[in-house]
Amino acid sequence: MAIEKTTLPLPEIDKVLPILNRISLFGALDDQQLQSVFQLLTVEHYHQGEFVFRQGDAPSHIRVIRSGRVHIVEEVDGTPLELFEFREGECFGETSVMAIHTHTASALAMEDTELLVFPRDKLFHLYETDPKLFGMLMMNIAREACRRLIRTEDVMLHYALEKRK
Repeated sequence: MAIEKTTLPLPEIDKVLPILNRISLFGALDDQQLQSVFQLLTVEHYHQGEFVFRQGDAPSHIRVIRSGRVHIVEEVDGTPLELFEFREGECFGETSVMAIHTHTASALAMEDTELLVFPRDKLFHLYETDPKLFGMLMMNIAREACRRLIRTEDVMLHYALEKRK
């Protein structure tokens, strides 16, 4: 079952713009496009040990870590396997949103964490209202998914080598 979290409006853009410029999802966007994205974002807060979403939940948002850390953990045969750790400026959830597939792992706040939240419905609405911005975001998501695939291969290799020992 999806976790319902209250979202809050973002503070002023000048407090968020420095982090937006460092996020791969928003790479190569001009100031006007960043302003458009800013207007679509909200904020969520999680306490240490709180799940952002759980394995099997339907995807609803792309999330960017403004502060804190989030671990992505997949449970396989009752054993939790830590796949990734995301830190400030990194985004997660975008591949599930794009694939329109349930989350294959859970996201767990490892400390008090603040997330910038980009709702899936607002992302897809850009297709109709700002196709150029939508295209840029899709290209950035595809690049990030490719980077993630490389990282996943590294994790799989690590577990395979550990199992051989």
